[in-house]
Amino acid sequence: MQFNERHLKTNLRRGGRWSKSSAKWLQRQLNDPYVSEAKAQGFRGRAAFKIEQMNQQFHFFKKGSRVVDLGCAPGGWTQVAVKAVHSSPENPLVIGLDLLPTDPVDGAILLQRDFREPAVAKELIDLLGGQKADVVMSDMAANTTGNHMVDHLRIMGLVETAYDFAIKVLNNGGTFVAKIFQGGTEKNLLNKMKSDFLTVKHVKPEASRKDSSEFYVVASGFKGDK
Repeated sequence: MQFNERHLKTNLRRGGRWSKSSAKWLQRQLNDPYVSEAKAQGFRGRAAFKIEQMNQQFHFFKKGSRVVDLGCAPGGWTQVAVKAVHSSPENPLVIGLDLLPTDPVDGAILLQRDFREPAVAKELIDLLGGQKADVVMSDMAANTTGNHMVDHLRIMGLVETAYDFAIKVLNNGGTFVAKIFQGGTEKNLLNKMKSDFLTVKHVKPEASRKDSSEFYVVASGFKGDK
């Protein structure tokens, strides 16, 4: 997706009561073409374009696919998945989970749950009609402390927990999509993925901010019970 960014340049008015960090964030939001495009298309955030672009590249969403969205709030990834797999209120194929309440998404089942609780995996499979998921995706990130190494370890711990959950609920041949941050310890998880999936690809979608250390991993072809 291409945007004409020349008309988007907006400056904050002087005298605003913002901290330096808040002013920087607001300036970036005002001049981010994905923010305005998300509003125009009815998405709940610019992150929707990340999963949309990854699907355009790897084609993991197919009509009829069953999808689990971990850490789904505010719901942008869920919105994209619902449309891509043709999920509907009569035949919901997308389930989103988050610790926070999430506004309803037509065609999805949204649960305020901690996916780390032992009973949640079975609950999901029951809601999917006794079938396992074809795609498990996660755009989660732990709250930051400002200490790069501590933040990296916390984020990777969350991703590893999401991965452990994913391999419990994924169909053979399924796909796991997750956000990862560079920092060194991600190599252990990536090596594990390579033993559990046929292909593991790294990608930084165009919608991902250039100054962010985030990238995404798309692991396809889950081997299941090897």
